[in-house]
Amino acid sequence: MAKPYVIGIDMGGTNTAFGIVDARGNVIASDSIKTAKHSNITDYIDELHTEIMRIVVANDAEDKINGIGIGAPNANYYTGTIEDGVNLPWPTPIPLADLISEKFGIPCVITNDANAAAIGEMTYGVARGMKDFIMITLGTGVGSGIVINGQMVYGHDGFAGELGHVIMKRNNGRMCGCGRTGCLETYCSATGVARTAREFLETRSDESKLRELDVDSITSKDVYDAAIAGDKLAKEIFDYTGAILGEALADFAVFSSPEAFVLFGGLTKSGDLIMKPIREAFDKNIMKVFKGKIKILISELKESDAAVLGASALGWEVK
Repeated sequence: MAKPYVIGIDMGGTNTAFGIVDARGNVIASDSIKTAKHSNITDYIDELHTEIMRIVVANDAEDKINGIGIGAPNANYYTGTIEDGVNLPWPTPIPLADLISEKFGIPCVITNDANAAAIGEMTYGVARGMKDFIMITLGTGVGSGIVINGQMVYGHDGFAGELGHVIMKRNNGRMCGCGRTGCLETYCSATGVARTAREFLETRSDESKLRELDVDSITSKDVYDAAIAGDKLAKEIFDYTGAILGEALADFAVFSSPEAFVLFGGLTKSGDLIMKPIREAFDKNIMKVFKGKIKILISELKESDAAVLGASALGWEVK
């Protein structure tokens, strides 16, 4: 008799979400832990095992797990290894699939976290029925999952689709964790928004509620709260961020002509503060042949469900 459940794990740079998922895509139970809490990968896996087994036991799912699927930064679907986790606190490469399989005694498959989110969106979200779309995840970093003709694009080595590391500013760009400068991630992630806030506060004299905060501790949530309260500088930070992302999407459109871009992650909760400048910059910069043909959508799946569900789909693939 086939085992009725899989485990889906979404490993982000800040948090790791996980859930028990059935064959219909129902999340039976879920929880999360802090990714960077531990100084080494072994302690992290120990806590992950403890917390996952807690919900497995609570839901009478012992011996009913078919496999484990994981979405993680720079995870290679082909090798099962995190090759260069620029937003993770541990040295790489990490043979994550083997480590998890050994700890749980259950087969494990991994993929890039943004690819996992794209799989979840294609199966359960706004991309249902679409054969060509690009998922953009806006979290601690900027990730992407590219689907062409109904297939996830991995490339020959498993690393295709790192659009967060397309260089947006060739001269005097911000240093990125990947080792290059000017990457999209350094401007349009949650941490990028905070960096923009610090730059604006240091180089401009505008009055702003953000000046009441410790400049080195400002977060994207602080910028959002100030913008909602009517702070002009905070709104300009969102305009700046959205314009860069909109320009990037216009460039991304030319190589795969997607039906839609699906945006997912914390920054999308900012609503029109971020979406309006994105759409304006996209419309201004898109090639004429693509104008009016490509939608920019926000994920309908709550919180990390897209990535957890997408990762869980890999759990059915294990042999």
